Amino acid sequence: MVLEVTVRGEAERTYPAERGIVTLGATIEGPDKQRTFDQAVALQEPLTAQLRELVSREAVATWSSDQVRVYTYRPWVDGEQRGAPVHSASVSVMAEFLDFERLSGFVDHWSGRDGVEIHGISWDVLDRNRRGYETDIRKAAVENAIAKAQAYADAVRRGRVTATKLADPGMLNPSDGGGHVPLAREMKVTAFAADGGGASLQLTPAAIVIRVEVDAHFMAD
Repeated sequence: MVLEVTVRGEAERTYPAERGIVTLGATIEGPDKQRTFDQAVALQEPLTAQLRELVSREAVATWSSDQVRVYTYRPWVDGEQRGAPVHSASVSVMAEFLDFERLSGFVDHWSGRDGVEIHGISWDVLDRNRRGYETDIRKAAVENAIAKAQAYADAVRRGRVTATKLADPGMLNPSDGGGHVPLAREMKVTAFAADGGGASLQLTPAAIVIRVEVDAHFMAD
């Protein structure tokens, strides 16, 4: 009688961060709508000028400033919305840094400017490298599945296992008589880190974890 074994293989690796993506915004509030907008734009201009310089130095790979928000509200006083209207204008900026020392200096400088808010920094590996990393981890996940299946077969004194199906987690249907999906689902863990000790900001990104899982079906004599 043929033995059927279904297992889930898994593998993960950690890699040093290769890029840092910072998002920030210039936000100004005031009683005059046009003046408020002009002040927000005035903050944006030196910020983007610095990013263009950093691109020329190959410290920044890409950047964008493509979102503008202008709105008016009345402040709440003693539980009631009253008082003179307040106008708010904000311009968002995103930049992908390859040089983390310059990223630290950029954040340190602009976080101290009135009207500028640092929304966060996300860390990741480069897209061109991720594909190679994922290929290696997929192979390791399949090897893990083989080892698990063989351990089950050995426990009941059966022979060598042979893979008959591979699938993304949750997609393997034992009643399905055929098919082979040579893919696995990867889960990217994005780390956020900022150590602001001392007078100068020093960013230390956490390692990037890439994880792959694969469901596998085996047969053994």
